[in-house]
Amino acid sequence: ESMSTQLFNEGATEERAENARLSNIIGAIAVGDLVKSTLGPKGMDKILQSATSRGGDGLIVTNDGATILKSIPLDNAAAKVLVNISKVQDDEVGDGTTSVCVLAAEILRQAEQLLDQRMHPQTIIDGFRLATASAREALERSAVSHKDDEAQWREDLLSIARTTLSSKVLAADKHKFAEVCVDAVLRLKGSTNLDRIQIIKKTGGKVSDSYLSDGFILNKKIGVNQPRLIKGARILVANTPMDTDKVKVFGAKIKVSDTAQLAELERAEREKMRAKV
Repeated sequence: ESMSTQLFNEGATEERAENARLSNIIGAIAVGDLVKSTLGPKGMDKILQSATSRGGDGLIVTNDGATILKSIPLDNAAAKVLVNISKVQDDEVGDGTTSVCVLAAEILRQAEQLLDQRMHPQTIIDGFRLATASAREALERSAVSHKDDEAQWREDLLSIARTTLSSKVLAADKHKFAEVCVDAVLRLKGSTNLDRIQIIKKTGGKVSDSYLSDGFILNKKIGVNQPRLIKGARILVANTPMDTDKVKVFGAKIKVSDTAQLAELERAEREKMRAKV
């Protein structure tokens, strides 16, 4: 007598072969069609209304592919993979989130026609790999670099930045922010470590008030009665905390019997601080 082993939870359904393939392809194509209409200069915005938030809180108007796909709950496995593709594209490159989804969906649409002709999935995948290598070669052949011509190199970078900003919130000020971005990146002198660009956000004011500073800005509050502007200042860079040294033993207490002793203690702390400086 053979024992049947239950692998899945009760109520779980399993799809195999043709059905599984079809549901994956349909799910991915649906996501591609959803964001396809946002592409290009004549692309349309989507209005997303959250089911949980009421009023204006849950309302988003955007034509950024990654934002749209992040905001919609999906049930289909292949559709979720497409959302992850757009997230990775956003993290790694910062642009092309919609294009990468539409491209993946269209490739699957073509694959569906080949599957109808009874072609094996592995054969189709091999074909796609060959096509990828061929497309990459074609791109490398037609690529142009103006790295030696500084003015043209900067203009190319500005064009890239403006194109990227067209689908973002900053679209209205894209010329100004393209200049800011390109200047900041060129100061890295070829380094790709973007952590070296510090972005300080301040509430109040307009977006167009943003600027790129030549110096080093520390985000600090000015104390009471301290000067707001010092010209020709001498700057000390210390690798030690500049507060007065307290007794660092846990649970330690100092008891004084009169105010003179307290003043003595404060003076000793001050002297220690002065010696450190």
